[in-house]
Amino acid sequence: MAEGGDEQNGSPGLAEAASPHYIGHRERARQRFVSLGPEALADYELLELILQLALPRRDTKPLAKDLLARFGSFSGVFGASVTDLATVKGMGETTAIALKVVQAAGQRFARERVGRDAPLLSSWSQVIDYCHAAMAHNEVEEMRILYLDKKNRLIADEVAQRGTIDHTPVYPREVLKRALQLSATALILVHNHPSGDPTPSSADVHMTRQIEEISKPLGITVHDHLIIGRSGHASLKALKLI
Repeated sequence: MAEGGDEQNGSPGLAEAASPHYIGHRERARQRFVSLGPEALADYELLELILQLALPRRDTKPLAKDLLARFGSFSGVFGASVTDLATVKGMGETTAIALKVVQAAGQRFARERVGRDAPLLSSWSQVIDYCHAAMAHNEVEEMRILYLDKKNRLIADEVAQRGTIDHTPVYPREVLKRALQLSATALILVHNHPSGDPTPSSADVHMTRQIEEISKPLGITVHDHLIIGRSGHASLKALKLI
């Protein structure tokens, strides 16, 4: 008997007949991504393409829409914890981890753009973008310190403390001790508000002024303290609170 008899009889081959309904839609989205860029895709379409890397044999469109509905936005999906992602029907821990890997790759790309040889203060919008990507959707407060050299180039970007949903204990002397270890001459303080509202609290202002007070005799400048929320940020310097 000749192979491929179904095709010889004029009927579709088994593979073609069994082709899932979503393959055409996925391929069209992929081609738009290649030819027009990610801006041509809706959030659910881009998320669908990312999910299919982990779930290549499934229709990931419904799952993408469920994730966006559950977490509110594209960035909200990637900011969610592995535990929360895995609770969505159809996800599982492996797929949740895959999304966090994509998030980590994006954050590392943004950090490298910030960390080039140019002075950090000359690429302020990129600093904001990076901090927002790294922190806006964290479920607990986190204090990040950007340590700069005398030309305001990034020496180190470090998470100094992690706290609870509404509090991060920060120890000014530890921050300055680390600055001296790195021979840093300037700092940018950054922390997130899990509530989403970046409005600085009195405790935020007090802590910043404490760090400023200790840093001045050491020749270390505090350029700013940025507070990151889901939809924006606040600068204590711009608000003239430091």
